[in-house]
Amino acid sequence: MGAALARGLFAAPADPLPAIDDTVLAAVRRGAWFAFNLSGGKDSTASAQAAISLLDALGHPRDRRIAIHADLGRAEWRSTPAMVAAIADRLGIPLLVVSRSAGDMVARWEQRFLSGKRRYEALETYNLIGPWSSASLRFCTSELKVQVIGPELARRYRGETIVSVIGLRRDESPSRRSTPISRNDERFAKPGNAAGTRMLNWHPAVDWSADDVFGIHERHGLPLHEAYVRYRTTRLSCAFCVLGSAHDLAASAEAPGNLDLYRHLVAIELDSTFSFQPQRWLADVAPQLLSVAHLREVARAKARSHERRTLEAAMPPELRFVKGWPQRMPSLAEAALIAKARAPILAHHGLADHFPDAAAVQARFANLLAIEADRSR
Repeated sequence: MGAALARGLFAAPADPLPAIDDTVLAAVRRGAWFAFNLSGGKDSTASAQAAISLLDALGHPRDRRIAIHADLGRAEWRSTPAMVAAIADRLGIPLLVVSRSAGDMVARWEQRFLSGKRRYEALETYNLIGPWSSASLRFCTSELKVQVIGPELARRYRGETIVSVIGLRRDESPSRRSTPISRNDERFAKPGNAAGTRMLNWHPAVDWSADDVFGIHERHGLPLHEAYVRYRTTRLSCAFCVLGSAHDLAASAEAPGNLDLYRHLVAIELDSTFSFQPQRWLADVAPQLLSVAHLREVARAKARSHERRTLEAAMPPELRFVKGWPQRMPSLAEAALIAKARAPILAHHGLADHFPDAAAVQARFANLLAIEADRSR
């Protein structure tokens, strides 16, 4: 099925048809709650516009719709909260704003590095862990959006069918090419739960191109974020995204409202000695925005980063982290290499060296192996 299923149900000659399937149609017939996930970006806005028009055509009650936005705090463009509010107002649906109780995206990065240092000091990790999220560890999506929005909707609409409308498109990236029109979401409403709550995700724009999305904005007078209009970014996410292109990072740095955030994130790079992206230092994106003192620190942080990678590469590769780590005791020679590699890294970050020699490292591994054995019993 897909967009073709909307043909005959929904007349909007100039617009691309929203994709819909039997699962979503059944939810419409049951009078489900529809929650429009708004990020302030083009895809979520256009998806909401098309979905709302289709729901109107299907006779779905407007008072069972809500817009929801997960606020990432300091990591957002300064203009994003107002933009999201303007979009919800233009769409004619009430807006609910939620956020992570343990702190915003920047706090999550800071917390991760603090935790990583504590674990490294305690020899609970083999390598020092940096602060940043990544393609495989997308804290913004998992912890600050999904894990905040999902429980809120499940609590607020307990016992209902809840459809989250999300602006994903297959042509955005290879990882999204298999995105379905809809999918059941059992993370916050397990099958057979006592309340009878059911949740699913709907992707009405799944077959659209970027041109389709911008066309909907133009024809319906929908507001576009300044990131696109003024600074010409290719996408909207955090002001500085760990997955962002060089072009988008540089464009974001041009916005005066992002200056404090830029300098703060560079300071985290310098303190941690981990670059914002695996192959790119944020400090190199707009060095003209940094002080002379900061630029000197950049050179030192890069040198320490190189030293850390060199030292950790010299540690026995057979003992690197795998599930259930550690899996064996290091030999005395291996333990000596581990102690030698850790010492300067600990010193760089002002951490105590509790395992300064081979004997201490072996004793710590024996303790860790005993803990792991207890867990597996």
